[in-house]
Amino acid sequence: MEHERLRIEIDGAEIEELYPDLLSLEVELDEELAGMFRMQIGLPQQEDGSWRHLDDERLAPWTPVTIKADFDSGEEELIAGYITHLRIDFCGEPTQCMLEVSGMDGSVLMDREDKLKAWANKKDSDIAQEILRSYGFSPEAEDTGIVHDEAVSTIVQRETDMQLLRRLALRNGFECFVEGARGFFRAPQIDADPQPVLAAHFGDETNLARFVAEVNALTPANVAMSQVDRLSKEILDAAVDSGSEPVLGDTDAAGLLAPGMTAGQVHVAMSVATGPAEMTALCRGLFHRGQWFVTVQGAVDAARYGHVLRPRRTVPIKGVGETYSGLYYVSHVTHRFTDCAYAQEFRARRNALRPTGDEPFEGDSGLLGALL
Repeated sequence: MEHERLRIEIDGAEIEELYPDLLSLEVELDEELAGMFRMQIGLPQQEDGSWRHLDDERLAPWTPVTIKADFDSGEEELIAGYITHLRIDFCGEPTQCMLEVSGMDGSVLMDREDKLKAWANKKDSDIAQEILRSYGFSPEAEDTGIVHDEAVSTIVQRETDMQLLRRLALRNGFECFVEGARGFFRAPQIDADPQPVLAAHFGDETNLARFVAEVNALTPANVAMSQVDRLSKEILDAAVDSGSEPVLGDTDAAGLLAPGMTAGQVHVAMSVATGPAEMTALCRGLFHRGQWFVTVQGAVDAARYGHVLRPRRTVPIKGVGETYSGLYYVSHVTHRFTDCAYAQEFRARRNALRPTGDEPFEGDSGLLGALL
C-alpha cells in the first residue's frame, strides 16, 4: 500500500507486533447504525506450543480501540470504540488458525441497559444533551424547540438510552450518532463543506473503481397526518408538501413529474404527537426521507483518493454523465484493508438529478468536462 498506512491503537498504544499477523481489517460506518470494526488476526503457533496473540490481555472485551488511516495528506481517524466480540477459529492446518476481534464505536455504551424513566417538561434536545453528557460525550444537540409539558404529555422511556435518542431523532428528522468523544443530535448537515471529489474515468483524477446508480420515482410523496387532541378532543391536522433541506441538483422529484401528474401522498398512522408543531416536524422528516429518490453504490481506490470517505457528509461525483454527476449525501462506507490494497465501498443518495453548476468539481476541465 504505497499511499496509505494503517494504525491500530489498543488502550491508547500502538501494537506493532500485531501488523505482521493481521490478515484483514474492516471498518463499517453507517448513518443509522453504530460504527463497527472487524480484525482477522493469524495465530502462529510458538515453539512452546502456545499461540501468539491468543492470550494477549490487550485483546480483551471492552478494551478501547482507535483505528486510523495515514495518507500523504495526513492521518485521519476511522473509528474509536471498544472490543465487544472475540471469535477463535482453530482448523486442521495450524497455519490457518485465526482470531477475529470485533467491536463498535462509543455509542455501544448507551445501548446496554433498558430503562424505565419519565422525562417531564423537557425538549427532545434537552434529553439528548443530558444522556450524551452522562456517558462522557461532548454533546452537539440542535434545539428542537418544543417543550413536552407534563400537563399535556410526558416522554416515557422504555428502552435503552440509544434507542430513545434514535426514536427522538426520527420524529425530528435528525441524525443521532457518536464520533470519538463527541455525540451528535442534529439535522443532516447537507449544506456543510463537501468531501474531496470522486471521479470515474477521468484520467489522472480517476479514483472510482465502480459506480452504480438507481432512480426510484415511487419514493417521493407528500406526507400528512391527523389525530385527536387529548384535551380539547378536536381533530388536529398536519401536512407537508415541500421541503426545507437543500436540493443537491437542478431537477428535484417534483420537476420529474409529467404535466398534469400530482405527487404521491402518504398518511401517517399509528403514531402520536403532542400537537401540531410536533406533527409537522414528523411529517417533514418523513417527507425529506422520501425525497432521496436517487441511490448509488460504488468502490473507491483509497490510495488514489487519499482520504477517509465518511457517511453523513456530501461528496461531489464527476465523470458519470450530466444526469448523474453532482453532489451526493453519503449514507454508508465500508473500509477494507487487506495485504493487497485499501478499498472503500460506499452507498450514497441524492434528492435531485443533474448539476446546478455550483458543484466544487475542481480542476481546469470546466463543468462540461466534469460531467462527461
